[in-house]
Amino acid sequence: MIRKAVIPAAGFGTRFLPATKTSPKEMLPVVDTPVIQYVVEEAVASGITDIVMVIGRGKRAIEEHFDRNFELEGELERKGRLEELKAMREISSIADIHFVWQKEMNGLGDAVYCARHHIGEEPFAVLLGDTILDSETPVIGQLMKVYERYQDSVVALEEVSWDRVSRYGVMDGSAIDDDVMLVKDFVEKPDTEDAPSNLVIASRYVFTPDIFDCLAKTKRGKNNEIQLTDAMHMLLASRAMYGLKFKGRRYDAGNKLDYLKTNIAFALKHADLRADVIAYIKDLAAEL
Repeated sequence: MIRKAVIPAAGFGTRFLPATKTSPKEMLPVVDTPVIQYVVEEAVASGITDIVMVIGRGKRAIEEHFDRNFELEGELERKGRLEELKAMREISSIADIHFVWQKEMNGLGDAVYCARHHIGEEPFAVLLGDTILDSETPVIGQLMKVYERYQDSVVALEEVSWDRVSRYGVMDGSAIDDDVMLVKDFVEKPDTEDAPSNLVIASRYVFTPDIFDCLAKTKRGKNNEIQLTDAMHMLLASRAMYGLKFKGRRYDAGNKLDYLKTNIAFALKHADLRADVIAYIKDLAAEL
């Protein structure tokens, strides 16, 4: 049973400057909820009870979001806004959340490595803090079921159009079951003609703890950073790894256009907003 998760949330978020100068990109709201809260809720819905968030300079707002705010709670209680009060209290009790500092921005691999002492010798999940995966069954839960079957690391895979493969880490492997792939290797941002498939890494992982041994040996790679994909290459030399074409949809809040699309998609899920949003989109389309 996997009970621990790592959520890396230490990056600068430079694509969203100046908004992210003092506020973490993971705290950008999708309608009325920060991106990172959706990520935490996915982990908790999958049965994870212990979460390590890896944060860096300027990320205190994340800590405060998942802590109690007694002044706000008191104000809501005085005004009789009990539903909102309940929601605020649930945020602070959603899981056991711990914070570890990545003191230097040395890449995703280094961020995961910062959580090694808390994870120990257990298998664990990794969920990137700026990406929402929307699905009927939580995606990290889908990966956990594959792990339970094979007892080896699993990575979420998304099928993208061939003209987009050069943006991602692409899986090379073969199908062994419904939507389950046996991974041979990963190719980082290949040209379309060189891509082994159009299945790309989609921001969710389940790892055996020996990924930390690989990360400890991983040399700096692209952008002079410790790349998680490089450690995965190393792990593949000693044991199997699987990929799952997950059921659901990925919303990448890490760039401006996709962030705007994500807000529209989630606004349409709100019963009190849906009709007005549709009417606005129709009116706007007629003007363009």
